Amino acid sequence: MSTSGKSGYHHGDLRASLLATAMRMLEAGEPFSLRAIAREAGVSPTAPYRHFADRDALESALAAQGLRDLKADLLDGRELPSSAADLGDFAVAYVEFALHRPALFRLMFGNPCDEGDEDRVRAAADIHDLLRFAMGQVFPGIDTEALASAGWALAHGLAFLHLDGKLAADSDAEVADRVRAAFAAILSVGAQ
Repeated sequence: MSTSGKSGYHHGDLRASLLATAMRMLEAGEPFSLRAIAREAGVSPTAPYRHFADRDALESALAAQGLRDLKADLLDGRELPSSAADLGDFAVAYVEFALHRPALFRLMFGNPCDEGDEDRVRAAADIHDLLRFAMGQVFPGIDTEALASAGWALAHGLAFLHLDGKLAADSDAEVADRVRAAFAAILSVGAQ
């Protein structure tokens, strides 16, 4: 593949390189297109089309990677929740992900899941399964599907309220305290 004056240049894992370039550009706030990503990755303008039909397909792949990254953050250094307080910590990790990677978070949830992208569908299902399993650990015998959706909605709502500046906070600790308090309030009402 000949590109950008690099005669005979061969890219090892072009798809991974293009995704990494797109992720960097997205998170840096740089506008991107398939051509811009190709230029940045040092490949021909047509090379990305071997892996992504269009920008929507690229964004779907970024969203799938973001969902996998979110799952990794939720599990990083912690056991699966075994108490309501642990669920609050899970929610804190979710909100922290949103606040530390806002452009990716908005891309992940800013449009419907592309049902034709098996990777993205699987990544979204993995997050939902994790939340459903976590709720089942803490509240056995309860409708974990509904509880997982409610917990996700609460964490997701708090994430967007913070991202959109509707809930002010001076520190990550203040955000974490607010998220834990919201989960404690909701889960304690349900326990009564």
